[in-house]
Amino acid sequence: MDSPLVSVALPLALAVIMFGLGLSLTVADFTRIARTPKTVAIALACQLLLLPAVAFGLVLLFDLPPLLAVGMMLLAASPGGTTANLFSHLFRGDVALNVSLTAVNSVIAAVTLPLVTNFAIDYFEPEHGSGAVGLQFGKVVQVFAIVLIPVAIGMAVRRLSAEFADRMDRPVRIGSALTLVLVIVGTMIAERSNIIDYLIDVGPVTVLFCVLSLSAGYFVPRRLGVEDRQAIACSMEIGIHNSTIAITIAISVLDSTEMAVPAAVYGVLMFPIATAVGWLLTRGRARTALPDPA
Repeated sequence: MDSPLVSVALPLALAVIMFGLGLSLTVADFTRIARTPKTVAIALACQLLLLPAVAFGLVLLFDLPPLLAVGMMLLAASPGGTTANLFSHLFRGDVALNVSLTAVNSVIAAVTLPLVTNFAIDYFEPEHGSGAVGLQFGKVVQVFAIVLIPVAIGMAVRRLSAEFADRMDRPVRIGSALTLVLVIVGTMIAERSNIIDYLIDVGPVTVLFCVLSLSAGYFVPRRLGVEDRQAIACSMEIGIHNSTIAITIAISVLDSTEMAVPAAVYGVLMFPIATAVGWLLTRGRARTALPDPA
């Protein structure tokens, strides 16, 4: 796993995506959470506590091999991203809340992602050809750097020139989408000899995890009194993960392409599932909004 694609291109690709995220963020996106502390607290509790628990339960239920099990937990611990903001906009969610949640999640994930991943590695004890597997202090610093430094640079660029940041928004989003596709395709090609077995192993798990994440992200906040537009935003933020982070950490930091497979499969399946769930949620909202014919 020491090819230039892994050691240079993959972290660079993630840096471009996180830089693009930073271009869309301001300090106000972090301070805005004070206006809706209840909603933010519910969303973060779902993201940081509920989703890893759901993923852990699914991994045990489907009895995944250890490396794939760790990959699923790594995916569950990954934050949302700009794709969640896009889906929220598409289905009339509170995009400002999405942006704030993405900002906060990206910072918190630099700490929680190594914790969840190390828990999974200790529990499942995956065997690895290169020896010990885990996120020791040096690797945690590496995760922190690849997640947060590009975001900070993007925010700094926006602060210096908001006009330039706005002008770059579309090209960077397109570049990010293409990067995600290339990362997923590259992972699949690297594991092409096992791809059918992996799809059988993790396909049902990732589909179920995505559906449960999107559903919990909507219905838990609604049950706790969050209004509909914000619940839509929570659903997309909680249910749509930044799979590129999970793939990059699996391959570049943990040196395991197999651990990246759940995130790669999820990255393909997530789009139609999120579209279907978003359509069902907004369709239900449209029905309740119709006046009584009587």
